[in-house]
Amino acid sequence: MIPISDNIYTRRKPIVNYWLIGINIALFLWELKLELTGELSYFISNLGVIPAQITEAATQALNGNPAAWIVVVMRSTSLLLSMFLHGSFSQILGNLLFLWVFGKTVENIFGARRYLGFYLASGILTGVIQIIAQPNLSVSLIGANGAIASVLGAYLVKFSKAKIDSVLPLLIVYIPVQIPAIFYLFWWFAQQLFYGIGSLNIPTSINQPSIAYWVHGVGFLIGAAYMRIQQRR
Repeated sequence: MIPISDNIYTRRKPIVNYWLIGINIALFLWELKLELTGELSYFISNLGVIPAQITEAATQALNGNPAAWIVVVMRSTSLLLSMFLHGSFSQILGNLLFLWVFGKTVENIFGARRYLGFYLASGILTGVIQIIAQPNLSVSLIGANGAIASVLGAYLVKFSKAKIDSVLPLLIVYIPVQIPAIFYLFWWFAQQLFYGIGSLNIPTSINQPSIAYWVHGVGFLIGAAYMRIQQRR
């Protein structure tokens, strides 16, 4: 099932959403270039979230090693940068498709600046929870999954009864249908199983099906909670 658009009228162009999609695409093209030159593994290991490295540096810092704080700060930047990296064609296509369909409406509700802050903060917070969930995990975690799950959560709280224009691919025939928005909550989780399709050639392991990788589903709860708070205001 492929979502195309929703039936919610938006008054302004989702500029931030366009920029987020564009940055993700640009960096993925850069990853493809690095794959050809054999530098992709080094790139991912430096910019991806590796819970074990951050946990070890934080432990040393708390035990009185001042130099370790520099490592903590440097490694913590990966919480932001990793949100714009992807490990496979299926991962980036799935993420950006959901961002295209649901992000524009959420941006219209929040406004451009608040939406940008919401998106980035949700992704970073999800990354922190991933580290807490498996502090000894030594593989890179990358992708905008947590942030986009938050966008989906916020959307479903506000527009749980919305209809999503979708395409049902049947071999070479594509049938247009309208699907309730709530369906895509379950479909988003289901498609995580297929994010290994079209993986880039990265010698080091990334996004293994560990607890930490699946914790980005907490992003949905973050988005839903934030939208509830906004509605009460």
